[in-house]
Amino acid sequence: MRGADLIAQKLHQAGSQYAFGIPGGEVLALMDALNLAGLKFNLVKHENAGGFMAEGAWHGLARQGTDAPVVLLATLGPGVTNAVNVIANAFQDRVPLIFLTGCVDTAEAETYTHQVMDHQQLLRPIVKASFKAAPGPLNAMMDKAISIAMSGQPGPVHIDVPISVAEGESDETQKTPNYGVRAAQLPFGDVLEQARDLLGSAQRPIAIAGVDAVNVDAGNEIESFCEAYQIPLITSYKGKGLIPEGHKLSLGGAGLSPKADKNLMPLLADADLVVLIGYDPIEMRVNWRNPWSEETSVIELTPVLRSHGMHHVSHTLEGDVKPTLMALTPEDEAGIVPEESDWLRDRIAPAKEKLKADFTAEESGWGPATVFHGLREALPETTVATADSGAHRILVSQIWESHYPRTMLQSSALCTMACALPLGIGHKMAKPEDPVVVFVGDAGLEMGLGDLAVLRDMQVPFIVCVLVDESLSLIELKQRANQNPNLGVDFSATNFPALADAYGGHGVWVDDAESLKKEAKTALERDTFTVLACRIDRRAYDGKL
Repeated sequence: MRGADLIAQKLHQAGSQYAFGIPGGEVLALMDALNLAGLKFNLVKHENAGGFMAEGAWHGLARQGTDAPVVLLATLGPGVTNAVNVIANAFQDRVPLIFLTGCVDTAEAETYTHQVMDHQQLLRPIVKASFKAAPGPLNAMMDKAISIAMSGQPGPVHIDVPISVAEGESDETQKTPNYGVRAAQLPFGDVLEQARDLLGSAQRPIAIAGVDAVNVDAGNEIESFCEAYQIPLITSYKGKGLIPEGHKLSLGGAGLSPKADKNLMPLLADADLVVLIGYDPIEMRVNWRNPWSEETSVIELTPVLRSHGMHHVSHTLEGDVKPTLMALTPEDEAGIVPEESDWLRDRIAPAKEKLKADFTAEESGWGPATVFHGLREALPETTVATADSGAHRILVSQIWESHYPRTMLQSSALCTMACALPLGIGHKMAKPEDPVVVFVGDAGLEMGLGDLAVLRDMQVPFIVCVLVDESLSLIELKQRANQNPNLGVDFSATNFPALADAYGGHGVWVDDAESLKKEAKTALERDTFTVLACRIDRRAYDGKL
């Protein structure tokens, strides 16, 4: 077999089902091998979008019980450099992405320089590991790459494949992975007993859960844990839905909204116990540094030792999050804490109500909050929402109620634009039965318009909600707050419905709540995508974030 065939077969052996990318002459053998091995190759319009589609597919598969790396394929030179943004996103957002790149052979690179660069040197700061394939140890290399991508905090691993290795015959045959089946790791000793004692005696406990809890599907265990000790839960935006956000103990997602922080930060400051469940503060804004005092007891459940320095921790339980939660949760289903504690009644319930009141729909009857509330009411509970970076992302992340984990997807750590549409596309490919709505700003949609062509070819119902305010609203808000002049943030409107029609979808302008709900429900019945172009004022987000 070719070297490319062995590489592809090892990925299939690990459970990979999808690959995304744009072919070039240097990766034709790899693309063919991926297809022959059973991975569905999806042609995209830009490598950056391909990486986000891969992440969306990974979330969709994980919701169905498949936890395996996804694949992005890029040719040398501009193919690699186009993908740098999404590789950095996978690194910060903890996505197990195998990045396969083609390269010329070492001897040829000594005298041929067209599009030739050191891919490994370029990517090493933003990947967990980088390998260069060579004849002979392909089994070992792939085992290492897959193990590193999936272990601890998942992340991207780069594999540079010379043409001669991909196209040449390999003497190897596919072997059983040498990393074996990993046993769950549990913390042990006095720290575990101390954590149990703190949980049993805390009067004002609160928990925060994040991306590491999402990545190990710990939602059910978190819900049981919080109910047993009657601990209210805050999540990062990526962690929305770890427990249903209608649950009385859920305080929803947080991390970017100053308005939400005004309600949540006093709770953290007053808590006598903070429990961090797979919480990585890489997702949070700067004011989430040291939100509690050094005297506060803080139990951290983490798969890796943290080195961020963002806050104080008194008890670190390093190990697998799910079994650690189970070890801390009492077997008695009734729990050990009264349901109506003073903390829940006098502080948590009012904070929850205040959060709801702070993010209601506009009294005028139209605006971004009305759009988000209206679509949540109109669309099924199983709808998967994605959000691009910008003012709309902060607002929709506070308003949109998630009932399940991995149903509100976004770039939480890198916070990059042009991610929402490909994230939604990837999820729809992997789990087509779930409705998908994508929330984008007008600038973000313009940045990734080519993705609509991918949607066109899928021929599935899909909703793209674009907030048309002719401005980079979040940056404009910051300009005004800093008393800077208006510069480089405003632009003219694009006719998005006409663009949708040109790309083979359906587009409509929306200016009122009733039309929005009607169009959304109709969109679910089409065999193509629908762009809901919601016109709002340029300053529509003032006072809402």
